[in-house]
Amino acid sequence: MPSLVIRNLDESIINALKQRVVEHQRSTEAEHHAILADVLLKPARKSFAEALANIPNVGVDADFQRLNDDTHITATALTYDLTMVTRNVKDF
Repeated sequence: MPSLVIRNLDESIINALKQRVVEHQRSTEAEHHAILADVLLKPARKSFAEALANIPNVGVDADFQRLNDDTHITATALTYDLTMVTRNVKDF
């Protein structure tokens, strides 16, 4: 079986590896094997495009149409609406 040698590792990486060895109660070599297997052999994640493609096609566009054409709400109107709601809650 081939060997792998990694030179000039940062001390923080070495310390993190030592910590994992203790946490998982394995030998250093077994921990290295586990890390490499976890990273390199796990199934590939779906891309964003694949995830979107898997969303089921339900409904028609009309089902998702906005009910009003007033889509440009201003910050002032929103602030006023929130102020009124807050006042109503306090009065309640």
